[in-house]
Amino acid sequence: MHTGSNDPLSLQGVIPPTITVFDDDEEVDYEATAAHARYVVDGGAHGVFPLGTNGEFPLLTGEERKGVVEAVTEEIDEVPVIAGVGAPSTYETVAAAAHAESAGADGLVVVTPYYYPLDGDAALNHYRRVAEAVDLPIYIYHIPSKTGNALSLDTLAELAGIENLAGVKDSSKDVPWLAQAIDAHPELTFLAGSDSLLFPGLEIGCSGMVSAVANVYPELVADLYESYEEGDEERARELQSDVYDVRDAIKYGSYMAGVKSALPHVGFDAGPLRSPLQLMDEESEEAMVEDLESLDLL
Repeated sequence: MHTGSNDPLSLQGVIPPTITVFDDDEEVDYEATAAHARYVVDGGAHGVFPLGTNGEFPLLTGEERKGVVEAVTEEIDEVPVIAGVGAPSTYETVAAAAHAESAGADGLVVVTPYYYPLDGDAALNHYRRVAEAVDLPIYIYHIPSKTGNALSLDTLAELAGIENLAGVKDSSKDVPWLAQAIDAHPELTFLAGSDSLLFPGLEIGCSGMVSAVANVYPELVADLYESYEEGDEERARELQSDVYDVRDAIKYGSYMAGVKSALPHVGFDAGPLRSPLQLMDEESEEAMVEDLESLDLL
């Protein structure tokens, strides 16, 4: 396993991208947001990642994002909190990073800037400026399908020279890219960013996983990781198969509907998505519930 010699947190294991809970008026419920972080930690998560994609960070105001970081860092102290601080501009990212550091975050997840196309030099300048503004370890969030900006292996090699660049959360689903990145940079921590690649990610050297399924079933994903750690690869493979089934079940309906539509069925009131995102319609939710029941998970 590559825990990453440049990673002071030595991040590993299951790190769910926790949700932001809204009330019926789509106002942020900070107490419930922190309670969800507590839910996954009590379920076996080894860290939490507020303000990732599942945290709906692009739909929050700057002040709301600050409030989420404060609420989660106040609630969770037994495992690392790596806070999402990414924004389209370097200026806003630096400000968010400085706030998260002051709020007590243990590390920072910085998504590649989105909307405008970036070349390698622009990406390098962005991450250097963020890194210079804080003393916390920084993890690149590589999700080109959403940002429109992929990082080349050559650019990653330059980014790896940044002193407090600690790792990469890779959601590209580009396994050859990820495998080559791990091979070239064992000093960095790599986190698999797709539930489709939890076991395969561990096999090629990832230290852990950022799993949306773990937002609903943290015990399941923690069991997968711990089975692998203990050398029981056969069980880890079987649990990856179970994760595939859960992933399929929560993919009914529109984009992002799954986690928040599933959580009430395991006893956690997740509230709505913030518009324009929408929860599952009745037909999709019934199909999801039927699938989860057939998996003996409800």
